[in-house]
Amino acid sequence: MLTATLKTRLYWAAEALVLAATLGAAAMLSRAEDWQPMLLVLVLLALTLVGQRLSAVVGGGVLTTAHIALVLAMCLLGVAPAVFCGVSAAVMTSAYRRVSASRWLNNLVTFALFPFVGALMCRALAGDIHTAAGQRAAEGIEFGLIVFAVFLLTISLNFLTVAVDVRVEEGRSLGRQTREAFIPVLPGHLAAGLLAALMAVAYTNLGLPVLIGSILVLMTFHYLTMALLRSEERADQLEARSIHLANLQLGVLSMLMDALALRDMATRRHATAVARYAKALAVDLGCGEEEQEVIHTAALLHDIGKFAWSDRVLHPDQLTDEDWAVIRRHPQDGAALVGKLDGYGPVADAILYHHERVDGSGYPAALIGDEIPLASRIVAICSTYDTMTKRTSFGPAMSMQEAMSELRAVSGTQLDAELVERFIAMLERDESLAVADYDDAAYEAEFALEQRVRRMAQPASR
Repeated sequence: MLTATLKTRLYWAAEALVLAATLGAAAMLSRAEDWQPMLLVLVLLALTLVGQRLSAVVGGGVLTTAHIALVLAMCLLGVAPAVFCGVSAAVMTSAYRRVSASRWLNNLVTFALFPFVGALMCRALAGDIHTAAGQRAAEGIEFGLIVFAVFLLTISLNFLTVAVDVRVEEGRSLGRQTREAFIPVLPGHLAAGLLAALMAVAYTNLGLPVLIGSILVLMTFHYLTMALLRSEERADQLEARSIHLANLQLGVLSMLMDALALRDMATRRHATAVARYAKALAVDLGCGEEEQEVIHTAALLHDIGKFAWSDRVLHPDQLTDEDWAVIRRHPQDGAALVGKLDGYGPVADAILYHHERVDGSGYPAALIGDEIPLASRIVAICSTYDTMTKRTSFGPAMSMQEAMSELRAVSGTQLDAELVERFIAMLERDESLAVADYDDAAYEAEFALEQRVRRMAQPASR
């Protein structure tokens, strides 16, 4: 049984034989008239080399104007000039890209074989274009259709010779290569084939100046296409980096909340409940989507500053003055953490001021009334209500009605009176908010890490 190494070497030997046979046959079929007019040979050779040098990678395939030039050489010149242009492109590409010896061989075989086959096909279907009868036939639409057919056959043969090489050396299946490297660029190939047909008919009817003008237009269009593709590629790379960075930053916050939840089991449930209350109240108040998102996120993360607390402060038996100083610092600590994320400044501000009181006796800045951000005032109400109705270490839980009465009792001093009434009215309309299940799964749904990463990675609107 043949080993993989022996199979590969036999394949290389077969490629070498095909290359030698193709070049030999092209030399034998070469005629002086095939190289006329010489200006056309030089123009198509230049277009082949420039087009190959400016090839564009789309998906896993390559889109290039070089194939248009080679098809024109096959159909307007003959076998030998077409093979010469193809081999010249292979030599230039292999040298520029510094490919391996096996890739050199495959490039030479590919760019010799498909121009050879295409030129023979065109001559068989359209006749000899260098004769008077052939020139007259080449002026009709049938010649354009033949050029289009030659283009499709040779682009398929081009792909097949490369795909077989990849299959032998890398083991990638032909089906996978077809899906990844041929089908994505097929629409572009069809358009290029149509363009080659039009250019060929334009040359046979109107002469070389029209063809040269068409080539200049083609190269300009190709340059613009390349610039667009490169721009899209850079945009994709930038988006990928932005998503990665956003994922890292939000991942840190998520990790801190997870770690805090392990130390205090009630943290996640409280954060989820406050977030849902706050989002519902923001919607009830008619806030825009962006402001709703700020309020919802601030409610979800408002206690993240507690991560810095020791277990003695987190689960106290008795609190000292130093402990109270730590507790009063958690809005600043949380805001500092969240504020490091791009675009999360308003969320950080909402967290920073969620322990302010409307009478000015709160902390950390002793703000009064509307000086306190709306998001902070909403989070304060929702957090206070949830704490009262789900109390643990702070005492027995209050009923919904008792908690509403307590909210009214501190409205105007601790909490915003108008927002308190809107919050209570909202709960009375939809009591299901107060009895919803706020487990870990609910928290994950509220945090929605993937969606947040995507939003955070988007460029800021101007």
